[in-house]
Amino acid sequence: MIPAAGQRNAPVRTTGAFCCRPGGAGRAVFLGFRDILGLLGTAVALGVLVGCGPADRADLVIHNGPEPETIDPQILTGQADGRIASALFEGLTRFNPTNGLAMPGLASHWEISKDGRTYTFFLRPEACWSTGEPIEASEVVWSWRRAVTPATAADYASQFFCVRHGRALVNGELRDPSLLGAEAVDARTVRVHLENPTPYFLELAASRVFFPIPRRAVERWGDQWIRADPLPCSGPYQLLGWRVNDRFRLQRNPRYWDSGRVSAGRIDILSGDNPSTALNLFLSGEVDLISDRKIIPGELGPELARRPDFHRFDYLGQDFLRFNTTRRPFQDARVRRAVAQAIDRTRITTRITRMGERPSAAITPAGTGGYQPPSGLSFDPSAARRLLAEAGYPGGRGFPQVEYAFNVGSRLYEQTGVEIQAMLREHLGLRVELRPLEWKTYLAEMSALNYDLIRGSWIGDYDDPMTFLDCFLSDSGNNRTGWKDPRYDGLLRAAASEGDPGRRAGILREAETLLVEQAVPVTGLYSHVGLYAADPRKVAGVWPNRMDEHPFFSLRRIRP
Repeated sequence: MIPAAGQRNAPVRTTGAFCCRPGGAGRAVFLGFRDILGLLGTAVALGVLVGCGPADRADLVIHNGPEPETIDPQILTGQADGRIASALFEGLTRFNPTNGLAMPGLASHWEISKDGRTYTFFLRPEACWSTGEPIEASEVVWSWRRAVTPATAADYASQFFCVRHGRALVNGELRDPSLLGAEAVDARTVRVHLENPTPYFLELAASRVFFPIPRRAVERWGDQWIRADPLPCSGPYQLLGWRVNDRFRLQRNPRYWDSGRVSAGRIDILSGDNPSTALNLFLSGEVDLISDRKIIPGELGPELARRPDFHRFDYLGQDFLRFNTTRRPFQDARVRRAVAQAIDRTRITTRITRMGERPSAAITPAGTGGYQPPSGLSFDPSAARRLLAEAGYPGGRGFPQVEYAFNVGSRLYEQTGVEIQAMLREHLGLRVELRPLEWKTYLAEMSALNYDLIRGSWIGDYDDPMTFLDCFLSDSGNNRTGWKDPRYDGLLRAAASEGDPGRRAGILREAETLLVEQAVPVTGLYSHVGLYAADPRKVAGVWPNRMDEHPFFSLRRIRP
């Protein structure tokens, strides 16, 4: 069934038997984990929370975090959405599950020109959609052209800026998508022309916005193509059903080129943003893998990290604050700098996150691609008060009441909001109201600039500082601050064309200094530490890596 116009990318139909079942193992789990569950609060201590699921257990059950907004690879923005899209669709390259680097995907191999500006990809002869039609080079090029077309409204379209004419097409300066620097040489060969040498382009080709999508389905159903039945898939799995706020059910795609090495025949991917529920389902054996740090109870993080079935690792993620620079009082950079210097980031990491996160006022995590970011504006209440007075609000007098928005689903975000609220009151005399938002509303409000202050977070798409810094280009769909600065844009363009690694790093550091110390449309809070839950005696094929990529094709449940 196709929805009415305006219901873009609504959930698809469900297939198969879905029913509620009791949690028979609840008492045993409660007794076995009394020390852990007791910390979760009275509601959990009264009984183990159980889920609503299919009568027949899948080969592998994964808790994926919040309900996805969409699984259209070119539209999605959330990490949970991307994990599912990566199971159903694949790019010319894919991520290696052991290290997060690019490896062959739909393309079996490629050639790179000596000047690093031309990539030629050779598609596998056996590459086809789950419905049987071949995936040809022309469909790859068509998909990329769709991504850079402004009407598609792809927030990640800026990833095509490195492709010839990509920026001009995304910004509407050019209107003919055939000008994009990608061509189908023949049915199995895609040639890509870049504006400048881009050392991380193979990782970009593995990112979701670069995935080929099924042209026939899109031309028939338009924005609703993900509701096609059956849905043409190019990845290791195909979609059997999607039950909103419950689960996705995936089945191994027998036409996937590497199907013989996809171990799990059927996967259930649970949706939900209650950490206590997710933990209970894992401890009771209902869930085999929790893939998202945000749905592991933050207050239990240090205790859980000592267990052999919880795995901690560093990865390319950063939490920060976004300021709405189009709205008073944050139109004034002095006010933004004052707020940045009134935040004690160490207090947040020691009181709340408590997993070894690194306090950081920058946006790029230290060591990304060997790069060291500037320090940003450090905690300095006296300097903050002087800046606020210069802006016309001495002691906070006359400062309007503002809101700090954050997405619900993790107590970490609420507790961080409470700390920020307290620090701004304590050090600057400001009144800040907390505004919790459901995930989809949070994304919509941030994109519409309908906020004062809002929690920001970014997970790197490749191991290079550009994956963080290009979010704040004036024409990036991921900017979401209203801030535009031609100098910043020019510095990133200069870095993109600089071949010397040392000089390039210097240009990027100059740009980030402008971002986090002078203009300050954003200010960093801390660099992430990853945590996933999987019992190595029961689940194989998941490895910690800086990209936090754990593709489903590598996962398998170990039979007793």
